[in-house]
Order: sequence, then C-alpha cells, then structure tokens
Amino acid sequence: MSYTTAIEWLFGTQDSGIKLGLDNVSRLLSALGDPQAELQCIHVAGTNGKGSVCAFLDSIARSHGIRTGLFTSPHLVRFNERIQINGGPIEDDAVVSGIQRIRTLIEPEHHPTFFEITTALAFDHFRQEKVELAILETGLGGRLDATNVVTPLVSVLTSIDLDHQHILGDTLAKIAAEKAAIIKPRTPVVSGPQRAEARAVIEMTAAERSALLEYVTSPIEGYQIGAAGSHQKINAAIAVAALRKAGVPTTSQGISDGLANVSWPGRFQQCGEQIILDGAHNPSAIDRLVTTWKEEMGDASATIIFGGLRDKNLLIMSRSLTEIAQRFLAVPVQNRRAMPPAELISLLPPGTPSFESLADAIEAAQKFENPILITGSLFLVGEALSLLQPSRGILQRSNQ
Repeated sequence: MSYTTAIEWLFGTQDSGIKLGLDNVSRLLSALGDPQAELQCIHVAGTNGKGSVCAFLDSIARSHGIRTGLFTSPHLVRFNERIQINGGPIEDDAVVSGIQRIRTLIEPEHHPTFFEITTALAFDHFRQEKVELAILETGLGGRLDATNVVTPLVSVLTSIDLDHQHILGDTLAKIAAEKAAIIKPRTPVVSGPQRAEARAVIEMTAAERSALLEYVTSPIEGYQIGAAGSHQKINAAIAVAALRKAGVPTTSQGISDGLANVSWPGRFQQCGEQIILDGAHNPSAIDRLVTTWKEEMGDASATIIFGGLRDKNLLIMSRSLTEIAQRFLAVPVQNRRAMPPAELISLLPPGTPSFESLADAIEAAQKFENPILITGSLFLVGEALSLLQPSRGILQRSNQ
C-alpha cells in the first residue's frame, strides 16, 4: 500500500460521517492490544483554546527533555500533522504501516469512523515510539469522543462556549456536560475561566467523581510567549498548572523555553509582510481574534478574506469582524459543509465581492495596502498555508 492509497482509504471513511460513541473505538483498540492503557497522558477538552493549550503542554514538556506524543485535529495541510512525536509529524511510512495493521483488524459490522481510526492510529504509534507523555485533544465534545477511552494524569477544560449545538446541545449547560465528561474518578482537573452555567456543571461533575478541581483565571506573567494575543497567557497558565497537577517536574527555565518556542500554525500566524492567518471558526474565537488584532496591529484596518461552514454562526462572526475590517472578500472553503460565496455575501456588507477561489481572492487583496486577514475556518487557513508555504506540501482536503 502506498501512502496516497492509505490516505485515500482513510479519508474515504469520512463518508460515513461523525458517529459519537466509544464502542467501536474500544473494540478496535482492544484488537490492537489497548495501546492507550500503556500511555501516560493529559486529556484536553473545551470549545476554544484547547489546541493552543495542547501546543503549550507539548512544547514545555519537550523543553524538559520529555519525549512527547501530540494528537490534535484537524490538520491544516497534511494529515500527518495530527499525530506528532517530539514536535515532528508522523512519518508517511508509519501512517501506511499503521493503517494496514488497523484495516486487518476492522470488523465490517462495527466499522470505525475516520476519527476513531485516526485516534487508534495515534495511540498505537505513541506506544511504538515509547512516548513518555501523550497530549490528547478531543475531537468533538468529550463524553462520546473517541479519545475518552483514556484515564489521564489530569483532565483539562479550556473555555466552553456555544459551538456544534446541533450535536452537543443547544445550551451552554448541555455542552459543558458533554465536555466535562472527560473528568475521571479521583483524577485532578484543571479548568480555564468559565461562564457561570458551565462552571456549575463542571463543579458538579468533579464533585460526583471525587476529582480535585483547580481553576486557572489569571494569565501567566514574566515569560515571553511565542504566540500572539493576550488570551494566550491564560492558555499558557492552564498548561503550566496542568503539568504540575500531572506530577511532571518543571523548572522556571524549562517553562520559559517551552513558552518562548511554542509553535501552533494557523493562529494569528504571520505569512510574509502583509498576510495574517487565523482559524477562528466561532463567535467567541472571532472575538479573541478581534482583540488580538487590536493588540498587535493597532488601528490598522484589514482586508478580510472570509469563508466558513454552514453550521457556524457566520453572521455574528462577520459582524464582529467589521470592527477591524476595511473590506471583505468572500471565498469558498474546501469542505462539504462550506457556505458558497454567493450565499455568504448576503451576510457581509453590501458590495462585498465573491471569488471562485482563495488564490484569486489573495491576488485581489494584495492590490490594497491594508494588511490581509484570512479567517473563518481552519480548513480555509490550511488551504492558505498550502498556497503561501508550498514547502508544507500539497493540501490534503478533509471534511473532519
């Protein structure tokens, strides 16, 4: 099997959609010898910031000489970004061998989903690579997310807000219940700042499971952070607290090096002199983006290249962005859930042009003197990275 064939087969499993539940992934992991049971891990859920917290956890741990495994989603350009060892993506050969092994173990009547297979691949690879600390980001929710088969050293909850309501529930309390379900009995919990409705659910869940709960509400100070935005100081503080709760020995120098050297592409990422990429994909993430723009760019207004998915609140998102926008350009997103530009422009200021491709929109935007902001979806940011930084590889289009 070639790498291309393996990826095509894996991405083809997305056609069955998202099916939350732990039965199929547990069955597959059992066939693999339950690799997750051999891992020391930190499990992270939340609405916004969980990827950044994972990146901080990974960077700080590596700066202390710990061999790490990092599992996140989605990828930006190549699938391999989802599974990392010591800061580097899984090798193509390891993807092929892992998928070949998994395919022989799949029971057709219990066929796992794309995310379940990817999760199993990550756990199996982490075991083979003898990682000392695995950092796991939930894919969707928490309670029935495929990653929720682990018993972690510590559970981490970043800020919880409204997102994926059609799957997780239509209130903040319902969504918080899904995410707080990663809390395990007598396992410590670290949470970032939460709204009152979410906080009540988290505290009830922690109490029911005799899990010691710590809130991190103050930003870390005295360190240089290699990620833009004041909100990242809270994410950094959450990561440091989580490592300590997990019993990972840390030093001031190790924390300093880890925070300074963190890399998390697609989050207020500068590409060249004119373009900034940010994968903000829901209203609360857009609010953080607007704040970060003002912090980093001052009074400069942006030419905003905007595209997003139908199941996101694109109207509220675009209205928030008008605060920093000189103009909008509407573009397609390479995802089956994308809103077409011709429809998207009805949500944007009158006269907003639409483009058939992101490349065309970037070319048009570069004719203006304003800085360019590409945002609205991580899938859009991934396509932008593939265009602007070809060394990252050819875009592997994914719907999940």
